[in-house]
Amino acid sequence: MIHTKSALLTKEDLETREDLPEWLLSEYETFKNTVTDKTFPCYFGINGQLKGELRYAYITHNDWSNLPLALIDFLALFEDPKHKRHGLFVFVEPFTTERTLEAYRNQFWSILQYLHEVDEIKWPNESPRDPDHHLWDFRFHGEPIFAFGNTPAYKQRKTRDLGNAMVLGFQPRKIFKGLKGTEKGGIMSRDKVRERVEAWDHLPKHPDISHFGDPEHNEWKQFFIGDDSDPIQGKCPFMHKEQRQKPS
Repeated sequence: MIHTKSALLTKEDLETREDLPEWLLSEYETFKNTVTDKTFPCYFGINGQLKGELRYAYITHNDWSNLPLALIDFLALFEDPKHKRHGLFVFVEPFTTERTLEAYRNQFWSILQYLHEVDEIKWPNESPRDPDHHLWDFRFHGEPIFAFGNTPAYKQRKTRDLGNAMVLGFQPRKIFKGLKGTEKGGIMSRDKVRERVEAWDHLPKHPDISHFGDPEHNEWKQFFIGDDSDPIQGKCPFMHKEQRQKPS
């Protein structure tokens, strides 16, 4: 696939360009209508969409090469302080028929693993490689990033259903400056959003949701939560390149 334009898309691109896939334009409309609903729990999403502060990208089933290109361009935005709260949402080509939550979860982690495999920048020595470490965080192109999956397979946690496509959200850790889980602004913002999430979902906060750095918390579990109130069991599917066993 030859890219004549940046893989990173703006609101204007999705609302004016005629060279984008029909499925993408359709899913964007659903996304836009969902996150601009006045009762949508995430203020960040509402304001970002209305102000044109969000960025977008897409990948198909057979070609994920758009994603690293888009993510690199997205991270470059933060060289300008005015982009300090921007987020990236990536639309994955929908399946012909809806899959199970587990199938989408597997696809989600396969995409993050792919990003890691093509990433040319080594993680800092102090950054944990093992997802079971409470300070583990996903990194790409040198930046720690919070990633989260949204899919049509969410039936109870409706805030995680943004249309027929799986939509991956990417938020660099730097956008949470002043809003961390242990800071006053972060605690207040988080509590307000969680109240609204519970109202939308009619479910209590998922037990795996916490704040980064919580010693009783595994960050990877928050990337793709369950559609219930049961803690996620088992090991994280992600494996750092340096953690693979070398042949004897």
